[in-house]
Amino acid sequence: MPKLWNESIQAHRRAVRDATLDTTAALVAEHGLRSVTMSQIAKETGIGRATLYKYFSDVEAILVAWHERQITGHLENLAEVRDQADAAGKRLEAVLEAYALMSHAHHGTELAALLHRGEHVARAQQQLTDLIQDLLSEAAGTGDVRDDVAPQELASYCLHALTAASSAPSKAAVRRLVSIILAGLRPR
Repeated sequence: MPKLWNESIQAHRRAVRDATLDTTAALVAEHGLRSVTMSQIAKETGIGRATLYKYFSDVEAILVAWHERQITGHLENLAEVRDQADAAGKRLEAVLEAYALMSHAHHGTELAALLHRGEHVARAQQQLTDLIQDLLSEAAGTGDVRDDVAPQELASYCLHALTAASSAPSKAAVRRLVSIILAGLRPR
């Protein structure tokens, strides 16, 4: 196939996939996880059910793909936040706060319980841990963070502490949580 034809087919497939993911997420938000069907999704996206089944086997597969896309976006956002600060300590603070605010915005739901399992979540968790660990190593090297505890261990502590952000009553409380975590990371 000519390159232009190949690129337009790929663009069409991406557009159909993205429309399917967005439509499914909207339907689940509106009607609930258990009431969305492949027929509804096909009708709302304007594609045939047979075509929809060529892309996804069921509603759960669509939601997992949607979640993977969301996670990728979150990780890209955290990398952008990291790259906007110039000092090691500020990069760490900015990323911890951004992650905490993301966690705060995505409270636990039936959908979250369904989607927060599987290999894509484990991969994303490892990428996040690596990002935080690298920031901690860098900040320890500049004296902004304690160096008496291994960065891997500190990264684990930080990420576990940041889970409290999902139940924090406000963004101000999330920011206080990040301040407390940062205070615990300061050198003695």
